[in-house]
Amino acid sequence: MATLRFRNIKKIYPHSEGKKKSGKGEKQSGLQVTDQGVVAVQSFDLDIADKEFIVLVGPSGCGKSTTLRMVAGLEEITEGELYIDDKLVNEVAPKDRDIAMVFQSYALYPHMTVYENMAFPLKLQKLDKGEIDRKVREAAAILDITEYLDRKPKALSGGQRQRVAIGRAIVRSPKALLMDEPLSNLDAKLRNQMRSEIIKLRQKIDSTFIYVTHDQTEAMTLGDRIVIMKDGFIQQIGTPQEVFDHPANLFVAGFIGMPQMNFFPARLTEEGGKYFVSVEDCKVELSPEKEKNLAAHKVTSQDITLGVRPSHMVLSDQGGNSLSATVDVYEMMGSEIHFHVTVRDADVVVIAPTMDPVGNHIKTFGIGDKLRLTFNGNVCHVFDREGKNLEF
Repeated sequence: MATLRFRNIKKIYPHSEGKKKSGKGEKQSGLQVTDQGVVAVQSFDLDIADKEFIVLVGPSGCGKSTTLRMVAGLEEITEGELYIDDKLVNEVAPKDRDIAMVFQSYALYPHMTVYENMAFPLKLQKLDKGEIDRKVREAAAILDITEYLDRKPKALSGGQRQRVAIGRAIVRSPKALLMDEPLSNLDAKLRNQMRSEIIKLRQKIDSTFIYVTHDQTEAMTLGDRIVIMKDGFIQQIGTPQEVFDHPANLFVAGFIGMPQMNFFPARLTEEGGKYFVSVEDCKVELSPEKEKNLAAHKVTSQDITLGVRPSHMVLSDQGGNSLSATVDVYEMMGSEIHFHVTVRDADVVVIAPTMDPVGNHIKTFGIGDKLRLTFNGNVCHVFDREGKNLEF
């Protein structure tokens, strides 16, 4: 059990010896390059409550694993302060932080049995044999791996090995459990199963979780709150529902949600206290809640990027006040169809049910067919041309 506080954390990787230094403020693969080196993480501020499950999510190279390794003490903090239970730990050795970490690669000792792997950190703590045995068997029961205690790692499946790695971490009852993409080596079915196991695990142990992944499904299903990162910066912090319903910017809107949100060049107009969005011949009034948010921020008429999620696009029978689209590809998904269509030059995805509420099959469309699309004002996401959500 632990609280963690990050205060303006920054991590800079110095330039390699002899390598030509880039100019100050220059960008390299999205990351800032200064005279000191490549800035992998910057301005990282976050408070984590006791027993909270925090997920750091973002594309490769965004700084999430680096942040996790700074918590573990495996990477030095260049600037800023990290507190665990109100104790500054910047200079505290990894072994003294009472932190356990689960790696992507399992990192099990191949010559040891499952029991010996799980008992190893307890032996380092010089606990007596009876206490070690109790803790190992208790953790094995929680993870349902008791029957494998006498096996070597090579005799286990990937999912079983990952459970052993988690078991080795939790036997110590650490204050915080750090998990760095622990499911990425598993196939889709095992990942789904292990996600459920991790959800159950957190109910059984008293630890704070920090979990790193690039998989938004893991982030949405596991986290109490999600920290979305890009190029070393935090883009948004919120519950899974908050970041899905109210993305702070275009990056978050496009990253969270599968299939990703559709984007249209559009026009926002304010007319007598009401707000409308227009795309081609389609003009839709925004919901009262969205109008209230825009008015509170004194938003004026302007060119925007309009975001609408695929599940919120509606097939329309009307010729007017709707978008004209051409079907490029369609994917039958059982209870729904995913249409990939072209609206002007934009690629748009539409999710439509295969049946109506009374069980009748809805008309389907083939490749090259024309259809009309519309959307409601309560599902629109309005971004300025720099990518900021104008509602917030």
